[in-house]
Amino acid sequence: MTEAVSRCGYVAIVGRPNVGKSTLLNHILGQKLAITSRKPQTTRHTLLGIKTEGVVQAIYVDTPGLHKDNEKALNRFMNKSASQALRDVDVVLFVVDRLRWTDEDDMVLERVRHVQCPVLLVVNKVDRLDDKKQLLPHLEWLTTQLPDAEVVPVSALQGRNIEHLESLIAERLPQSEHFYPDDQLTDRSSRFLAAELIREKVMRQLGAEIPYQVTVEIEQFKQEGKILHIHALILVEREGQKKIIIGDGGDRMKKIGQEARLDMQKLFGSKIMLNMWVKVKRGWSDDERALSSLGYTFDR
Repeated sequence: MTEAVSRCGYVAIVGRPNVGKSTLLNHILGQKLAITSRKPQTTRHTLLGIKTEGVVQAIYVDTPGLHKDNEKALNRFMNKSASQALRDVDVVLFVVDRLRWTDEDDMVLERVRHVQCPVLLVVNKVDRLDDKKQLLPHLEWLTTQLPDAEVVPVSALQGRNIEHLESLIAERLPQSEHFYPDDQLTDRSSRFLAAELIREKVMRQLGAEIPYQVTVEIEQFKQEGKILHIHALILVEREGQKKIIIGDGGDRMKKIGQEARLDMQKLFGSKIMLNMWVKVKRGWSDDERALSSLGYTFDR
């Protein structure tokens, strides 16, 4: 009997903002790791999600959405992070949203055309199509844009066709020993994941009012007995944004804390004592030095 071949490799998930890249990663992993919201540019950092099944270990690289706005240092950081993720990977998942195609999709396409590894063109959110008959002509058009890529329609939210997608990925991964322990989920620290969960709740709570100049810094992360104590600073750029996040009588802040605490308890498997404060740090999103101090690393 032939022994199964061990496979391992990196899989970059790229696309313009808001096409469902993080939702796709979470469904593949079977648990929430990457934060999600309906707002574009929710993802700011590349994030590794590691899935090991038997002899196959796929290391997914979730990336910020590639976009045309390069005015602020934060936007330049996100675009650079996404572009760099295309280097030295073994498979690329180019995620697009149903029949929608924009200038930013064209921008991603130009980058993907130059990669040296296999590409899977993942058409997400097909469950939301009103007229399914429109899908086939669009898939055929996509094939003309990337002739060497296999086009895979999926619904990341509902899990449709995800198993088939994973099998296509596994076939394309190189033969290799596994890079990470089989039970490891990510390369990111628990502090980072806690900060991201709080930022997600801020984005979801604020809806149309969302100040994109929001980031979260963890000041304390300490396990004492059965309780994990987390102290977090929510940083904004203007006093008015601080008032919006706190809400009337602190109501909004309370809701952000409650929702973040629930997700943290699931992720960390511990009772959480969460304390949060909002602080104004003017101009942080357009200051490379400030960004670097907050964990946004610029490669020179």
